[in-house]
Amino acid sequence: MRIARFSVREGSPAAGSVSFGVVEGDPAQPETLVVHALAGHPIVSLQLSGESYRMQDIRLLSPILPNKVVAVGRNYAAHAAELGHEVPDVPLTFFKPSTSVIGPTEAIAYPPFSSDVQHEAELAVVIGRMGREVPVDRVNEVIFGYTCANDVTARDVQQREGQWARAKGFDTACPLGPWIETDLDPSDLAITCTVNGELRQTGRTSLMVRSIAELIAHISEAMTLLPGDVILTGTPAGVGPIEIGDEVAVTVEGIGTLSNKVVKRG
Repeated sequence: MRIARFSVREGSPAAGSVSFGVVEGDPAQPETLVVHALAGHPIVSLQLSGESYRMQDIRLLSPILPNKVVAVGRNYAAHAAELGHEVPDVPLTFFKPSTSVIGPTEAIAYPPFSSDVQHEAELAVVIGRMGREVPVDRVNEVIFGYTCANDVTARDVQQREGQWARAKGFDTACPLGPWIETDLDPSDLAITCTVNGELRQTGRTSLMVRSIAELIAHISEAMTLLPGDVILTGTPAGVGPIEIGDEVAVTVEGIGTLSNKVVKRG
């Protein structure tokens, strides 16, 4: 099941309203997509409201508003190597603030304090139940679904400052979308990133150093995961620069494509 969060465009009695909905149709044929609105939050209930919209009559938003985004660095050996790093002995985790989250129709605003902003295509996990010290064999019980993510990074700032808060946490640095897929086996999915249609990254989730179950067990040893929280699982090799005017697209097999334009911060 594909769960989207959306606002209704002008011209409808519900214009401006924000809802969750179930997406039906073929993503390869956008004209077939219909969103059936839900009466509440999908993690609580999947009751339909009775309202339906064509995709062209709505604007997709970030599919979830997380309390926190916990990201994992260097979880693909080839990516660690391309940046001159070893794979860490334990998962390398960091935070991206909720203010960095944007949806598939929003722009990545190039931060004025960087001259080397880069894309990082990732599979994201959306938490559906509160979890603390979750055992590896019960991780599936706390997962709601999966979406695409771009762990946008100011690489020069990351290298210059040594810690990653500003480099990976600036406003618009965490695009998520286009929706959450709740019925998916994440063990061997293709991940790609294109910039202006040019293939930059390609990998598979089977190449992760540590599995999703291992990552969630590790993270939840330290902190309680709340419904709606997001885990970014690392990026394959091939990261590279993006510039103002570029169109960046992250595609995860079985989910869809997350596209964002890069603009100058206003």
